[in-house]
Amino acid sequence: MWRDFPARVAAATGCAALVYSRQGYGRSTGGEAPRTADYLHVEALRVLPELLDALEIDAPVLVGHSDGGSIALLHAADAGRTVRGLVVMAPHEFVEEETLAGIRAARAAWATTDLRTRLGRYHADPERVFLSWNDTWLSAEFRAWNIEDCLPRIACPVLAIQGRDDEYATLRQIEVIAERVGDAALLALEDCGHSPQRDQPAAVIEAIARFVARL
Repeated sequence: MWRDFPARVAAATGCAALVYSRQGYGRSTGGEAPRTADYLHVEALRVLPELLDALEIDAPVLVGHSDGGSIALLHAADAGRTVRGLVVMAPHEFVEEETLAGIRAARAAWATTDLRTRLGRYHADPERVFLSWNDTWLSAEFRAWNIEDCLPRIACPVLAIQGRDDEYATLRQIEVIAERVGDAALLALEDCGHSPQRDQPAAVIEAIARFVARL
């Protein structure tokens, strides 16, 4: 789904890049266990460290979108590992009503459109990918999910990017990063929804290249 964006970022920054699908996503196996409300913490504090150790990657610049952005923030705050920098696109730190409205709209699209078929082009098990995300975020247990308190523990520079037309969040999601992280830069993009890497790739790549050059 990211098409040539990762390769373009690698070329623009001069960095080697690892691109991976989390368990159950894309063609990755696993992810059979029911998702719980702490799944982002599990990904950030257990799965990602194991992956980086297995591939002998130290002090990475983490680039994450949506859930991936939240995972990157949690990892930098609480994994006890060196992170060179973070680029987070449309991350979530708390649950907004706008988020839930967008997720409910996605659920309706799942039931009434060809969304299942379109996701099937990219994921081996599109139903599990979609419903595990949708069910978890709409669950009563997840309403209280909030990681704002971890943000002051992030010691590395952060670039937070969000579209002004994000269908799943308000700009408050990146504003709290600027308020609570010591070294944070924000980029709010016009004519951009929840996926800046798709809607405004050139602007995003330029911003990432400048950020990495500063590191």
